[in-house]
Amino acid sequence: MDVRDDVVDILAGFLLFADLSTPELDRLVELFDEAWFADGERILRQGFSGSGFYVILDGSAVIRIDGVDRSTLRAGDYFGEISCLLGVPPTADIVAVGPLRCVVLPGDQLEHFLVAHPKLMFRLLQGEARKLRSTSKWQS
Repeated sequence: MDVRDDVVDILAGFLLFADLSTPELDRLVELFDEAWFADGERILRQGFSGSGFYVILDGSAVIRIDGVDRSTLRAGDYFGEISCLLGVPPTADIVAVGPLRCVVLPGDQLEHFLVAHPKLMFRLLQGEARKLRSTSKWQS
């Protein structure tokens, strides 16, 4: 099995990509790069520029704000989108917990990618609403 076929199969099982057909996923995967991170490696750094939109394929990562672990991200979760869309530095560190495998879309391609895939954009918007609700719980 080709590595790209493996990625398509994994993405097909994630809620964010649920509305895309296999041929659409095949084309989409060509836009992404794969990235691997070691345990403890910081992928995004709070207060510094974001570099891309990451989707976790395997492993987990922690969201760390001002040195406090707030939540854990797992396969199917994504991060970096807010920095890419708003052009602002990340508000949290994202740190690998064990080996982490992701696909990454360069930040300057995210807007075009979302506009080209409106159903995916809607699912991302739903995810942002869930994140906002969780963040509100952290602050209370």
